[in-house]
Amino acid sequence: MSDSATPTPALDAGKAVIKNADMEQDMQQEIVEMAADAMMRFELEKDMAAHMKRTADKKFGTTWHVIVGRSFGSFVTHGSYVH
Repeated sequence: MSDSATPTPALDAGKAVIKNADMEQDMQQEIVEMAADAMMRFELEKDMAAHMKRTADKKFGTTWHVIVGRSFGSFVTHGSYVH
């Protein structure tokens, strides 16, 4: 059984495709740029993820989880909480 919506691969392998997001557009753009930077700097996926986690934590607060890989599925949410 499958969903009626079939994901389509990016036509350009260097282009980010955001399927669903609940964060502000400017933050999305910064995260995409951060990912591109991590892919240029590091060869190993674990190093890319660690760099993105540290950078996002420093810039946006310590609420980030980063998953990097070719065959990973995930559903995550982002929220800002003020105490």
